[in-house]
Amino acid sequence: MSVKVEDKELLELELLTQAIKMLYGWDFGQYKKESLRRSANRLASKHNLKNISELIPKLFCNELLLNDLLNCFSIPVTEMFRDPGFFLTLRKKIIPILKTYPFIKIWHVGCASGQEVYSMAILLHEEGMYDRARIYGTDINPLQLKKAKEGIFEVDQLDVYKENYYKSGGKHDLMDYFSLKYDAFIFNNKLRKNIFFFEHNIAQDHAFGEMNLILCRNVLIYFDATLQCRAINLFNESLCFGGALCLGVKESLDFMSINPGLELFDKEWKIYKKGFV
Repeated sequence: MSVKVEDKELLELELLTQAIKMLYGWDFGQYKKESLRRSANRLASKHNLKNISELIPKLFCNELLLNDLLNCFSIPVTEMFRDPGFFLTLRKKIIPILKTYPFIKIWHVGCASGQEVYSMAILLHEEGMYDRARIYGTDINPLQLKKAKEGIFEVDQLDVYKENYYKSGGKHDLMDYFSLKYDAFIFNNKLRKNIFFFEHNIAQDHAFGEMNLILCRNVLIYFDATLQCRAINLFNESLCFGGALCLGVKESLDFMSINPGLELFDKEWKIYKKGFV
């Protein structure tokens, strides 16, 4: 009796995700299976392996493969002021609300190498709010968090970042916030003091404080329905009354049979509010 290739690969993937969880504590069990299967196949091919199951014994001793696996599964895609229209909407619609609070807490979920976190720091500084804000960036990937803490970015991305910054309503020169060194640019220390990076796994960990603003953009699309519901409920629990949740443009709460109490505030950029201000 022959077994379909897809079924065999899904079984191999199940064994792989179980091994990752047992060895390192990272839980990918509720990520979308097809997305993980494609990533695992690409990874196996890159390391000259014939099938997904051959990745499993390599997890014990091959640090390079483990790093590649984390990056494949956690999808660390980000840039400064990514989707400038979104950040412009934050300036116009969300910042005026946040200005009414004496102290502000912001959580960036799935922050990868930190560009969105540093973008937020710049925005808050330009709006005169940075000194009374705390910005938390979390991710499942410790390798990306290490990069985020360093605040060092490749210079070949600089033109894109500058364009994004100006389109997002930037008020100065983006390089006012960075210093150039060789082939990289480094985020200035003066805007680092209120930024904190932590490892956090949505599939396993609990609510993360009383937040005024939570950004989880283009992360839910990689989760299955069960984990999506868990994530939204966790965000709702982590938001203070009147707080805002920002999702990716292809994400929404439409999949939930029971809305936890988050109201659509901006349809284009999928911004939700908890209750009324």
